[in-house]
Amino acid sequence: MPPLDSNDSGRDLWLKLFNAQTEEELAEIEKLGVPIMSEALQAYRHVAASDEFIQMEKMRSKTRHDEAQALRNAERRAAAQRDEHWQGVVADKDVLIADKDVENAKLRSQLAELKTKLRTRL
Repeated sequence: MPPLDSNDSGRDLWLKLFNAQTEEELAEIEKLGVPIMSEALQAYRHVAASDEFIQMEKMRSKTRHDEAQALRNAERRAAAQRDEHWQGVVADKDVLIADKDVENAKLRSQLAELKTKLRTRL
């Protein structure tokens, strides 16, 4: 957050207040001594300390955690499906290779027979 000064417009102060992420940033705004900002900070702190707000924050946090967990699970399932697909592709290729190996063995056998016949004729 850029440094604050007392010449900031009201809009800039409100934007800095809404974008503040740390207590230090809130304290900087409060140090300016702008009455409306002090009142807003007091109201925020009052609300933030309420049981209802704390419960909502816990629910929000749990929701974010659950969403992240669901995403991780979906990614794992997708990876498992991808791996299963490629294992199937490899298995299919292995079968084709085995078939070609059998075919090549038959051809080598036929070639050996032809060589033998050719030698016996010469």
